[in-house]
This record gives sequence, C-alpha cells and structure tokens, in this order.
Amino acid sequence: MSAAPAAFAAFFQPRTIRSVTIPNRVWMAPMCQYSAEAVGPAAGAAGPWHFAHYAARAVGGTGLIIQEATAISPEGRISPYDLGIWNDAQVEALRPITAFLKSQGTVPAIQIAHAGRKASTERPWKGGRSVGPEEHGWLPDAPSALPFHEGDPIPHELTIDHIREVTVQFADAARRSLDAGFEIVEIHGAHGYLIGQFLSPRSNRRTDKYGGSFENRTRFALEVVDAVRAVWPEELPLFFRISATDWLEEDGWTGDETVRLAALLHEHGVDFLDVSTGGLAPDAKIPVAPGFQVPFAARVKAETSLPVAAVGLITEPAQAEKILANGEADAILLGRELLRDPYWARRAASELGTEPRTPSPYHRAW
Repeated sequence: MSAAPAAFAAFFQPRTIRSVTIPNRVWMAPMCQYSAEAVGPAAGAAGPWHFAHYAARAVGGTGLIIQEATAISPEGRISPYDLGIWNDAQVEALRPITAFLKSQGTVPAIQIAHAGRKASTERPWKGGRSVGPEEHGWLPDAPSALPFHEGDPIPHELTIDHIREVTVQFADAARRSLDAGFEIVEIHGAHGYLIGQFLSPRSNRRTDKYGGSFENRTRFALEVVDAVRAVWPEELPLFFRISATDWLEEDGWTGDETVRLAALLHEHGVDFLDVSTGGLAPDAKIPVAPGFQVPFAARVKAETSLPVAAVGLITEPAQAEKILANGEADAILLGRELLRDPYWARRAASELGTEPRTPSPYHRAW
C-alpha cells in the first residue's frame, strides 16, 4: 500500500499528559492474559509469558501499553490466574517489564481493578464458568447480592466498612504500581466489574449512601479516584476506564450519566477517560460494528473538558487517523488487533507516511 500524505500525521504525534510524554497515539488497551499462577508464593505474579507479551508490543512501536486488569486483592481477580498487585513479590516481578518498555521508548501503564461479582471464574478458553474453592475460587463480593449469571453463586453484599477497605486497597495498589515502575495508572470502572457494578442501577440495589441516586451510585468511583490521586504523584497521569452504556433498555448506566461522571472525574484529578461500553449484563444486545464505541468517546470530548481515548473494532490505520483528525478522540486504544499483530504500529506508520520507530538491532531490516 502506498504511503498516505504527510498530513496524515496525527496518529504519530506525541501526547504529553502532566509530566509524561507518550511518543504516539497508538495505545494498547488492557487485555487479561489469565496466565499467572493461581496459588503459592508466585500467585498473581508476572512471569515469562507476560514479559514476552508486553515486550513484543513495545518493540513493535506501541506508544503506551496499559497492562491488563491487575487485581488489588486476591478476591478482586476475575480468575484465579489473573495478575495481582497486592504484595511486594508481585511488584518485584513487574519491574523487568516496566524497565524494558521504557528502554524501548514505550510508556508503561497499569490498570488496577476489582472484579466484584464477576470474580472467581475459569479462564475464557475453558468456558469462563464460575469456580469454587475446589478450583482455587472464592465467593465474590458485590454492591448487592445479585449474581452476574443466573445460577452463579450469590455474591456477598459489601458492608460500608468493606467498601472502605476496598478503597484503601485501590490506593495501596497505586503505591505499589509506582514502585513497580509504572508511569500511568488506570482505574478500571468498566465492563461490569466492581466500580461499574456500583454505577449501574441494574446491579446496584443498595438503599444506603452508595445506592439509588446518580450521586450515590457514583460515590464509590469518586472515592476510589480520590484515594488513588492522593497517593499517586501529582506529576503523573491518572486514567479511568468506563463503560459509557450498559446497552440496556431500562435500569442501565447511560451515555448521559457518563458525560456527567466524566466532568466530575476531571474535577477529581482524572486526566484521561478510556471510553468503552458494555459488560454489565450478559443479556445486553450490543450492535458491534467497526468503531461502534467511538460516538460515546466523541460525546464526552465534545461536552466536557476531559480528554478521551476511543476503543473498539478500530483495526485500520486510516480508520484510526480519521477518528483523531475529526476530533472524536485524543488517542486510540487497540485491543485484539495488537494481539493479532504486535507490530501493528510499524505497519500503521508506514501506511500513514511516517517513519516507524525502530530498535537499533532491527535497523538493517528497514
């Protein structure tokens, strides 16, 4: 394919957020690998697979890599095989990854997460069913005693004291993320995991200060943001991932509420909103198509002052460039496309008429 005109350069312009400069707008979305040890001293710790996985995308020219949902506690994991950041051994295992990413000019970021009622499941390629103690599982926590799938164990409804404990765990995870070498932390509030469960009236039936009104349902999210921002250095960026809609006809989180929350998140110190959708209800009907989530990012960008990243079936360089050129987003997050092609950023640079960022040992190939 012939190179595009030089004007097609937005995708490969740097972006500075607080003190961190990201070399391009090709960003890797967090995608769980379900490849950590489930039990023992290495439980939740990164291993050779994680190093190879993230290193390949850095060598491939990705500007920002957001590490997969990394649990703030053992019970916050989606599966027993998730990465965690609740102890120092996990921090130590992550340091070689962040150091290598930085050596390649890639900014290392981490998504800190709690799965809530969607926790304690088998790996997706083994069906993703709920698992119990005999398979290293546990009883999940949730805002309300409502299971994700009919027939799943009824989750434990969090008490006020437990909510406070989880908030502290998010802050502790942020501290450890800094120690592990990450330069950006993203709070996972999307895809029907714990924070998203508090946001949505479909999963949050509480009658206390954490349920009911918009102000109450967003309280936990904002408390987590405040707790993380309090320990995360002022000069480093804080991201938040949200599902902009539950895709439900009633009793779901909506695009209007996303815009309202986005403005509040910015006031509380969030620098970038990672705009996804869905994941809260297994029966939601999602109209999946190329770029189907971009309009939600574009609306937040148009109606608030919070910068946004778009994600979701963005697969071609010209498609991504158009989103940026049209002012619909400030950056592009790629998911499955980077699983298929770790060197996607190189191909995109060539197609858009920009010289790829190439490691010195590979110069002879260009």
